[in-house]
Amino acid sequence: MAKIKVTKVKSAIKKPKRQKLTLEALGLSKIGQSVEHTDTPNIVGMINKVKHLVSVEEIK
Repeated sequence: MAKIKVTKVKSAIKKPKRQKLTLEALGLSKIGQSVEHTDTPNIVGMINKVKHLVSVEEIK
């Protein structure tokens, strides 16, 4: 499976609780923080829910 790097680029202040919980489940708490995940349908769905708050890169 491919790896992806997810970086939080915007704040979750004034965002719905569901989006805050999704960021927490991805392992993101601070702006600029990055985490690596495998490219699974579950992770991609979570990223799509908060795509306006994160940036995604594919790791070779």
